[in-house]
Amino acid sequence: MTAVLDPVEEERRQSLGPAAAKKLATTTKTRPQNAADSPRWLLRMLPWVPVKGGAFRVNRRARYQAGDGRLRFVNDGAAVRVVPGSLREIPVLSGFPDLAGLARLADRFTQREYVPGAVIATAGDPVDQLVLIAHGKASRLQSGEYGDTVRLGMIADGDHVGGEVLTSTLLVPVATHPHTVRAETACTVLTLSADALRALDGSLRSDLIGYLRNWVAESKAVPRNAFGESDITLTSGHDGEPPIPGTFVDYELTPREYELSLAQTVLRVHTRVADLYNQPMNQAEEQLRITITALRERQEDELVNNPDFGLLHNADLTQRIPTRSGPPAPDDLDDLISRRRKTKVILAHPRAIAAIGREINSRGLTPPTVTVEGVRAPSWRGVPILPCDKIPVTAAGTTSLIAMRLGAEDQGVVGLIPKALPHETEPGLNVRYMGVGANAITSYLVSNYFSAAVLTPDALGILEHVEIGTSS
Repeated sequence: MTAVLDPVEEERRQSLGPAAAKKLATTTKTRPQNAADSPRWLLRMLPWVPVKGGAFRVNRRARYQAGDGRLRFVNDGAAVRVVPGSLREIPVLSGFPDLAGLARLADRFTQREYVPGAVIATAGDPVDQLVLIAHGKASRLQSGEYGDTVRLGMIADGDHVGGEVLTSTLLVPVATHPHTVRAETACTVLTLSADALRALDGSLRSDLIGYLRNWVAESKAVPRNAFGESDITLTSGHDGEPPIPGTFVDYELTPREYELSLAQTVLRVHTRVADLYNQPMNQAEEQLRITITALRERQEDELVNNPDFGLLHNADLTQRIPTRSGPPAPDDLDDLISRRRKTKVILAHPRAIAAIGREINSRGLTPPTVTVEGVRAPSWRGVPILPCDKIPVTAAGTTSLIAMRLGAEDQGVVGLIPKALPHETEPGLNVRYMGVGANAITSYLVSNYFSAAVLTPDALGILEHVEIGTSS
């Protein structure tokens, strides 16, 4: 746009004006700026393992702890039903083969509503019903050593209480509740009473009893450790010459294999642009630089959200815990990091980090900071809390926190990249020249290969249902 000069001012001017002088001046330019560029802390913190052949196999000890997941529910208006197949997530029903029988069992459940503060189960009482938490949160409580009430943890959507009622009603003596379960929010639950189990018809009752007898016998036949693995039989502290037990370490017969995923695009640059407008900055290089940044952003997003290998979906269900009251309080952070040794990093959405700061400040504390790669970051118990805007925030204003132990040496979480690529420009990323088309456009194929693996279940933990809004 040409500047319009005041004729009077033009007559009074005694030297060359700025508008005309700019015609002979050299403009100082920046490189193209990219607002979508983020710190990508996940990519910076993950230890990257080179993979041969495009696949990475994680061998583990055999685990016999089945059915430790969460149940699923469907609703028709206010009426809620449990998905019959998900009843196998209850350990005692993990191997029950008859899906039709599970459907008939699901029909026996009764829906109940609990208000906040209501007691769902009382410690020491007989286990007389199976309770499925369809919606809401409840705390597990017990009496402390000095008579005070101690909160052991939280259960939420998809969890259950009282699975022992299946064996205690049909096989063995009645069990008792080890702790009290109290509703912390309004809870919708489905219950299956002992009387309903006793009233089962002949075929389903006989099939269920036969299955439970085998399940109990197998549970006693294979000693297991606290992680569900077959126990290694040892003896210690003995004197004399007692028989030394024999043992062996069993492995999973179908270990998990992680295939490398990829993100790709074809970058196009017209030859006229590359020939005539290539100074002082190389057009192809600048186009490639921002394209690679976009691929790295997508890589981090996939590592968080991919349904196959993404961290949010790949965490073991036993390592998912809900918040106690909604906002991310210090107690919740303690619960999260105490579930694994050597927690190295916590990833959170920036709004979740702000919510953590508010909760810590509300207790009269100042969030401690640590230095990570020269950057000051908030922390808890010495574990840095780093931002990751790829962690989703729901419409209801809730999100998740990701805690990780890192590295193959510590049986943690690792990133996966190819060992070597032709035309590699960065680790796991290559650029292939595809030639010049009839339209004088030069094309480059840009490919980024990656994945992530969790070596042991406790290496990755998720704090769920984290509320990040402020109270009105």
